Amino acid sequence: NFGNHGGGCVGKCFGRGELGKRRLHLLSKQFIPQPVARLGAAFGLDPPQECLAVPVATMPVEGNRQVIGLLHGGAHVVLAESLGSISSALHAGPGRIAVGIEINATHSKAVSAGIVTATCEALVLGRTLATHSITVCDEQGNRLSTIRMTNFLKDAPR
Repeated sequence: NFGNHGGGCVGKCFGRGELGKRRLHLLSKQFIPQPVARLGAAFGLDPPQECLAVPVATMPVEGNRQVIGLLHGGAHVVLAESLGSISSALHAGPGRIAVGIEINATHSKAVSAGIVTATCEALVLGRTLATHSITVCDEQGNRLSTIRMTNFLKDAPR
């Protein structure tokens, strides 16, 4: 599940009133389904339904464990990359795309059950680069991993 912890973010991100809601709807329709359509669905992720001023996503541990029963480190990265890609694509705007050029993850704690939550924070939002830091936490709020991702923003192919 994707969502937003902050309230009233449509106005902050996309403009106030109906214009802001239309911009959010158009951007969501154009960009959000693509990064999570296949791989994200396999991991239990759903497309975001709200503004992504503070993007948040959850993922079940069940079905995403490695052979020793812990949440797979790759699942952390899929969750984080989904959020970072969506946020970068929304920042890039219509007619532009975000292409991942770097990602790294530091796993600091393991989890074997429950739901994990990822929160994405923009570090740099430029014209050609967008860098995000994504934190994955367990249900008690303990940090499980920190992922940093950079996307190259460019015009969409014609």
